[in-house]
Amino acid sequence: MCDPVRKKEKFLIFGSPEIGEEEIGEVVSTLRSGWIGTGPKVAAFEEMFRVYCGSDHAIALNSCTAALHLSLLALKLEPGSEVITTPLTFCATINAIIHAGLVPVLADVDYSTMNIDPEQIEAKITPKTRAIIPVHFAGRPCQMDLIMELAEKHNLYVVEDCAHAVESRYKGKKTGTFGRFGCFSFYVTKNMTTGEGGMVLAQKGEDAAWIKMLALHGMSADAWKRFGDEGYKHYYVVESGFKYNMMDIQASIGIHQMNRLEKNWKRRKEIWDQYNNAFSEIEVIVPEKPAKDTRHGYHLYTILIDRDKCGVCRDEFIKRMTYHNIGVGVHYLSLPEHPFYQRQFGWNPQDYPNASIIGRQTISLPLSAKLTDRDVLDVIKGVKYSIGA
Repeated sequence: MCDPVRKKEKFLIFGSPEIGEEEIGEVVSTLRSGWIGTGPKVAAFEEMFRVYCGSDHAIALNSCTAALHLSLLALKLEPGSEVITTPLTFCATINAIIHAGLVPVLADVDYSTMNIDPEQIEAKITPKTRAIIPVHFAGRPCQMDLIMELAEKHNLYVVEDCAHAVESRYKGKKTGTFGRFGCFSFYVTKNMTTGEGGMVLAQKGEDAAWIKMLALHGMSADAWKRFGDEGYKHYYVVESGFKYNMMDIQASIGIHQMNRLEKNWKRRKEIWDQYNNAFSEIEVIVPEKPAKDTRHGYHLYTILIDRDKCGVCRDEFIKRMTYHNIGVGVHYLSLPEHPFYQRQFGWNPQDYPNASIIGRQTISLPLSAKLTDRDVLDVIKGVKYSIGA
């Protein structure tokens, strides 16, 4: 099973981004311009992303975590208000709720889609509930019609976590444009990257202005222009803000990542289909097909390793894939498994059975436009060897 002849010669890094000469040239141009902080290239990137999503407003930030945090603050909820979200997400989703002075409440996921279950959301609504954060897991859109119906019925805000879902659509509408806010990630492993970075889509101009102001220390509008060629401009601090702004260096990468977004999506879909075909006759559990009238972002290709069916547990499978020089990810160990949340909220993994099972069995395989045909074949062989197929 661990035959060194079959081992990939060079380690395949999970989530390695595709960076072209265009991005490199743009970054160099920015460095030579003398303006490397928040400036005109951030503004251009925001406009490109706004148009792509069909949104009214887009604000570039330094992370999706910052986007979630500022979106929740912009709702101006009473401290201690409850926000319902999924237990199968990165800790940033929960931490943003906590840092906004709010209380996270978990609703279990649907086992087949791995997305938050609308019926579970409704069961968790209390008089203290004020908002829902659906996470479009792996790029698969949540059931936004049902979630928005719940929000309207119970007078709740919706903030979409679209960290995996730049290209995703639900019934013809772009993810991130259903709720009051949509929050995106451009982290290095994402479908498009700025190294670190994020974006907020907002429906209302006053919300966008509020977030932009909070993102740069709470300074008055367009404070980033204070050192421009029109002469120094005074600014005023109008709120106690944060240092969450994006730099032109990051936006220089994002501008060209946007230009290849659809091309790269098609390549990831090809790889997704190759994986599906290759794994159809072995015992791993492959992702559910995308639902009708949706567009999957194909951010993660997750398989489940059931020890009884595969003859190997998930963590041993990881070791075997690593031996074969194939990098993999885990998205995610369910949040109630983590000691901090157990101490802070008394969460128990058994109370969220679907998320718990997924979290203990899930593996994310490399899925990047950067992968060559040889890389894809090596991943497929690695999976088959690792379960002894």
